[in-house]
Amino acid sequence: MGEQLYTRWGKQIESQEVLKEYPRPQMVRESYECLNGFWDYAISVSKELPEKYDGIILVPFSPESVLSGVQRQLLPDEFLHYRKQIQVDETILKNRLLLHFGAVDQFCRVYVNGESVGIHRGGYTPFEFDITKKVRVGENVLQVVVQDVSETSYHTRGKQKLERGGLFYTAQSGIWQTVWMEYVPDIYVEALKMTPRYDEGALDLKVFTYKRVRAAVHATVYYQGEHVLTTDFMANETTRITIPDFCSWSPENPNLYDIHLEVGNDRIKSYFAMRKYSVEPDEKGILRYFLNNKPYFFHGVLDQGYWPDGLYTAPSDDALIFDIESMKELGFNTLRKHIKIESARWYYHCDRIGMAVWQDMMNGGAKYHWNFVCILPNFFSWAGRKVKDNKYHVFSRQDVDGRQEYYDELYDMVKHLYNYPSVALWTPFNEGWGQFDAAKATTMLRKLDRNRLIDEASGWYDQKGGDTYSIHNYWNRLRVRPKDRAIALTECGGYAWHVEDHSFNEDFFGYRKFQDKESLTARYCRLMQQEIIPNISRGLSAMIYTQLSDVEDEVNGFMTYDREILKMDKDKIIEINRQVLECFHQS
Repeated sequence: MGEQLYTRWGKQIESQEVLKEYPRPQMVRESYECLNGFWDYAISVSKELPEKYDGIILVPFSPESVLSGVQRQLLPDEFLHYRKQIQVDETILKNRLLLHFGAVDQFCRVYVNGESVGIHRGGYTPFEFDITKKVRVGENVLQVVVQDVSETSYHTRGKQKLERGGLFYTAQSGIWQTVWMEYVPDIYVEALKMTPRYDEGALDLKVFTYKRVRAAVHATVYYQGEHVLTTDFMANETTRITIPDFCSWSPENPNLYDIHLEVGNDRIKSYFAMRKYSVEPDEKGILRYFLNNKPYFFHGVLDQGYWPDGLYTAPSDDALIFDIESMKELGFNTLRKHIKIESARWYYHCDRIGMAVWQDMMNGGAKYHWNFVCILPNFFSWAGRKVKDNKYHVFSRQDVDGRQEYYDELYDMVKHLYNYPSVALWTPFNEGWGQFDAAKATTMLRKLDRNRLIDEASGWYDQKGGDTYSIHNYWNRLRVRPKDRAIALTECGGYAWHVEDHSFNEDFFGYRKFQDKESLTARYCRLMQQEIIPNISRGLSAMIYTQLSDVEDEVNGFMTYDREILKMDKDKIIEINRQVLECFHQS
């Protein structure tokens, strides 16, 4: 490994002002106390609360990251301990106090004043505990105990690996998203479910109260600051609200509606959008993706969501915005969030900036058989369309508990991201990594969310379900023809250029290697001209290029890992991307 890389945002970190923005933009309350900053930490082989701590760690950065101040890998047989003093004021005497975690990887137990308040399993979704009965006015002690076994078991892990290298990256652990508290009244809003009914010009809204207490809801809708309507209804029941003369959401026109909710003494600010994703035949009878009842070409980039200084955690909110806006400036309208769930603010920025999201489920399972999941389908494409995924052993999914855990976390992911307008498509499995019974996962997704698209098995080991005929193609000439689903090139390119002083180390991985900006740009333009544009008229309805930025050994990004250098000619990329979309509109 070479000299430690930093992003411009990581260089400017102020420990007492790290990621202070409100972490949940779709359920905003005035009561908010951010707990990010310095905590005590210790690493030991015991799960018992320690008497002494090793030092301080900057939360919410994982101990493996340089921004945490620790830079130590947590091993599967070790426990990571956190401790922080928290202040509770007299507001607690008439209210409840909720403790929120954006994400903790991989398993954790939380204590307040030495008493356990709950446990959580899974490293990617938010959770909360009601700590009202465990706290007192004044100083209290919050402690968290974490274990992360990474890839040594069947649990979800994404592209983390204890021995990183190639297309797998540094494993990270512990708290990696914002920790925060908020006071709420006894009757409060626990969750929202918002479903746009585009063809009916309406929003289906369900407001869930804590313990499903019966309560009246007073809702006011605004558009660009102007009052649209006010309505009243009962909580815990789905209510249809007609939106007069509504403005559609799309990446080109990211129109959002604000909604303010009052339930007793609880006040919530949220937002929604009117949009519709579907697959329909175009004028020539070819199945295409549709957005708002019109054919739409998802022209996108694979986004791993890794940072050289923060690993899973972006060093600032501005860093998240930079990635999204940089790809939009190049002419892309889609980001495929690759086997990772981002912080809620990332989806919020996609909503307001205008960027469609293809959301992957994280992969899990036992140790993969790489000859089976990688080499075989790459060189014998028929295998990727013929093999059934109920062969649990070869797909590394023989653990019954692991398969059930997958469904539990799939449910949690959909519940967590359901309300974000930008999320257009779910990908339950990628390239056979821990894949099993994909048709069952698709059935579950349809039941949970009938308003989004599905790429059932991205790349290969297609089980002929979902909305997408998915292709990964890094090596061969592409020629498509109409199928029984929309055709998407869900990974391609991966062209690599190692930029000195802006790369992770001297070892690097890529599908084709180039020496400078000119040759790399020319190859991307050639891909668009010779592979993408000719196939649009034959049914190609989406393209995802690998990838947004370099990540460790992978140097196939549009940008370097530190986000300092755009590795292709900006004007030429904008122009060829414009031609791709123009070709689609003319096809």
